Formats: sequence, C-alpha cells, structure tokens
Amino acid sequence: MRVMIVRDYDEMSRRAAEIVKEQILKKPDAVLGLATGSTPLGLYRYLIQMYKNGEIDFSRVITFNLDEYIGLPPEHPQSYHYFMFENLFNHINIKRENVHIPSGIAENLEEECKRYERELKEKGPIDLQVLGIGVNGHIGFNEPDESIETKTHIVTLTEDTINANKRFFKSIEEVPRRAITMGLASIMRAKKIILLASGKSKANAIRETLKGKLTTKVPSTVLLLHSNVTIIIDKEAASLLTDKELTNVELID
Repeated sequence: MRVMIVRDYDEMSRRAAEIVKEQILKKPDAVLGLATGSTPLGLYRYLIQMYKNGEIDFSRVITFNLDEYIGLPPEHPQSYHYFMFENLFNHINIKRENVHIPSGIAENLEEECKRYERELKEKGPIDLQVLGIGVNGHIGFNEPDESIETKTHIVTLTEDTINANKRFFKSIEEVPRRAITMGLASIMRAKKIILLASGKSKANAIRETLKGKLTTKVPSTVLLLHSNVTIIIDKEAASLLTDKELTNVELID
C-alpha cells in the first residue's frame, strides 16, 4: 500500500487525476470505478479540463459507480445519477451506454443488485477504482457491521452516514435511509485502487485504516489485503497518524 500525504485538497485532486489519465492513456477502453460525494469533485474538475485540453479521450472508457440511494429517481438533484452527469459525464465525450450506475428505483431491488453484479463481471474487471472514505470508515456504502457483504447489495445507512450526508439535503428527514452499493469483494476485484481523503473529519477513519488491523468495524481496512492501493490524503486527513502509521509514507509538500 502506497500512502501519499499532500499539501491540500487541490493537490490531492490533481495527483488523482494524473493517475486516472495515465490509466486511460495506457488503456483507452479502461474500466473505471467511480465515487460520488464532495471528495472526488476536484478530481472530476481536473479530468474535465484534461479532456478539454485534448490530453485524454473518454470515448471508449467504461464506468461503474459504487452506489446509489434507494428511492431517488435519476433526475433527482441528490441522486448519484444526477451528480455524475452534472459533475463529469455531461462535460466529456463518454458514451451513455458505457455509463453504469445502480438504479435506486428498480421495481425489484434484489434483482437490480444481481443485474449490476453481472455487469461488473461481464465488462470488468475494473482497471482503476476511485474511492472516498466515510467518517466511519465506510467505502462505497459498505457500513461498519459484524459481517460484510461481498457482492452488490442493499444497505441500511448508519446514523453517522446520514448525518454526514444531510448537508446535501434541505433537512435530515430527506436523506434516504437505504442504498444499493457494490460489495467489498466487488471493489477488491479492481486491478488498482486509489482512495482519497481530505479534511480533519476523515482523520480518524484514515488512522483506523492504516493501523494494520483488519476489522469489519472499519470496512476500509479490507484494502490492506489488496496488492495495488494508493491512498492520497491531505495534511488535515493525516493529522492523527502516529509515527508507526507514518512508516513508508510519501510526504509531498
């Protein structure tokens, strides 16, 4: 596992964009796993600019998103469908048929999970998976629990996650309580993973991730088992790391 501590959010975003760019240049029909939320917004802005500058071409790229809220139609401003098109897809030359996001309004949600898992296997494996991390260590919407779900599944969101996401809604009552998410095995099948974290609110989750102890109480610790993970964090997200956790960390100022 490679850990990079950078100056700030912008530098984190730029370095992540360079990794995505490198992947697309290496393999123009790359399969990318994408995340939502505030963390990857800077990354997406850099990718849009790279596309406009003629540095990268998305015409053959395939994407799979990690998750979607249950009950929100694609046109809802807080759905992850809407988020992805508003913040990335509408500004690049990706083909609509190459975009894959779970449906949170499918008539049969269990079947939707199975369908999405089949698509992941048929079109995958994912070449590069982009992850954020929740304040409780969740990746995708894989929440802390006694056990883990390996495949795409329905999840009930924890109060930590609901409180963290309420800022995107008019009130906490509007925040969906359930979502569809890729399972941890689905994520771990990716050939390469980059995890991004910024700000003091993510510092404890990052410290728990890097302690070296695998636990379902901190889902992000599963990344310790992957052979090709790069974690890019800013100084605030790294503020709780001890000397032990800072071993073999790449400091970039």
